[in-house]
Amino acid sequence: MKSRNSGRVKGVGEALQGQTRRGKPVSASCSEMTEMVLPSETNPLGKLLGGHIMHLVDIVAAMAAHRHSNSLVMTVSVDYLDFRNSVSVGEIVILNSQVNRAFHTSMEIGVEVFSENYLTGKRTHTTSAYLTFVAIDEHTGAPKEVPPLIVKTAAERRRFLGAGARRKIRLANRYGKR
Repeated sequence: MKSRNSGRVKGVGEALQGQTRRGKPVSASCSEMTEMVLPSETNPLGKLLGGHIMHLVDIVAAMAAHRHSNSLVMTVSVDYLDFRNSVSVGEIVILNSQVNRAFHTSMEIGVEVFSENYLTGKRTHTTSAYLTFVAIDEHTGAPKEVPPLIVKTAAERRRFLGAGARRKIRLANRYGKR
């Protein structure tokens, strides 16, 4: 059986072999959140608190997971969170998220955070994160299947394949298999 995606992006078809569920494109999950950084959200140096960034990252990642799965979702792991640059009071913080890969009931979500100087418009990449969410059946509370991800671009393919590698490491660490 030929995969639906095999003609679109090389290498992804093997991962989707045998899928019969209708897929959704990466673009269907893309989410963006924008906020101005207020003094109450900063430390004594006037920099946005790391915990507040983590809170916003979880929210925007959940939005992408909801959009892909059309269901309730739960965060099951934060696999990677890297603070590269700080965000100052008065700046605008922009968070972008998308599904990198959908597995059976779980999804890896990638998040990038930027600060923007509202006077100059200059954007700086401040934070990157990978989170895993599970879709939840609203009636039973049990995990439920999610649609496969349709990958169309080289960048989407890179994220798709990277998510598979990260999942392998995550599961090995969780279950003690190395």
